[in-house]
Amino acid sequence: MALRPVQVNIKALDCSALGRFWAEALGWTAYSPGVTTYVGPAGGPVWPDPVAVCVDIVPVPEPKTTTKNRVHLDLATTSAAHQAELVARLQAHGATPADVGQGDVPWTVLADPEGNEFCVLEPREIYRDTGPIAAVVVDCADPRAMAGFWGEAMDWTLHEVTDTQAVFRSAKGGGPYLEFIRTPDVKTVPDRVHLDLLPYPGDDKTAEAARLRALGATDIDVGQGDVPWTCLADPEGHEFCVCALS
Repeated sequence: MALRPVQVNIKALDCSALGRFWAEALGWTAYSPGVTTYVGPAGGPVWPDPVAVCVDIVPVPEPKTTTKNRVHLDLATTSAAHQAELVARLQAHGATPADVGQGDVPWTVLADPEGNEFCVLEPREIYRDTGPIAAVVVDCADPRAMAGFWGEAMDWTLHEVTDTQAVFRSAKGGGPYLEFIRTPDVKTVPDRVHLDLLPYPGDDKTAEAARLRALGATDIDVGQGDVPWTCLADPEGHEFCVCALS
């Protein structure tokens, strides 16, 4: 048994507006099949997408606090001109420069219209085939411990683990990387951004959740009520959900 990341969940006051922003950022399409706004490749909503890790914008009544999210997206670019064009275009659509202590770096840190931080990376060979999302990046205290938990939780391949970072990618070789980066700050508030994971056909969601608890995950209440997914936190408190195939 194993799980696969299928989407990045972003909470929003205005999920339609934020969905349009992220569709512009990723060159994808925003779909509103229900109360959420799903952002994925053009051609109609496909869930789960066979390659991409898509974005699901979920409405909530509370705005983002000033605390930096511990999960963010890195966007890939193909040239310096593409990076500059994407930054300018997203600022025209409501993104703002963000200072998270990055200093003088070749990438650009922005915040979306609701304050969620993200990075527009300079061209990097490692991300040439990821699609628009180069990486889902998670701040953590202990990358090696995160590699141990998430390596058992998912079927993705661990590409690198050091004292400063742990890097995963789908064993199929497509889509974004999942990167756990050591940071000095600690988690203090629930995050606005988290991963949603899905069992494979024939695997049982309840059994998968039990397996994750045995690995060190804990149940959390984020006000979800009676829902068909299971809300958990990893050993460092990063929220995530185990979804069910409909």
